[in-house]
Amino acid sequence: MNHGVLASLNPAQVEVEIWRADELEVRRGLSSELDEMWSYVCKKANPRWLWHAIDHHTGKVLAYVFGRRKDNVFLRLQQLLEPFGITKFYTDGWGAYERHIEAEQHQVGKENTQKIESKHINLRTRIKRLVRRTLCFSKTEQMHDLVIGLFINRYEFGLSL
Repeated sequence: MNHGVLASLNPAQVEVEIWRADELEVRRGLSSELDEMWSYVCKKANPRWLWHAIDHHTGKVLAYVFGRRKDNVFLRLQQLLEPFGITKFYTDGWGAYERHIEAEQHQVGKENTQKIESKHINLRTRIKRLVRRTLCFSKTEQMHDLVIGLFINRYEFGLSL
């Protein structure tokens, strides 16, 4: 609180609103961090991307999809996010985000994507298939998606499938 500014204000000109944090979140709308993470299936010439979105405030995973680094894969993720009513998206500068998210809802920059980048580090540390230099890799897209999907469902959603 800036006490110097408060001392110079006329109390009749000051309006204060007090909100509970959960009510304020509803009022402001949900904000989300989006990013994509590279890995490969069988050989590095066959890339596979994990696209996912997390809640900007809590860091909880909201949705994820697998595919190439193409607009149609991002559009699948965007469809999964529609029920959340997200009003603000924080991303890196990848073109698919700029083409499909309205400018007033979109903010580009690394300063607001730190939580999702941290998730990438955790995933790469815990799942050897995601480490770039490893002997452990997936031989099929189905197994790749299954292993990573099961991990996310277990540790992010609390579901042991």
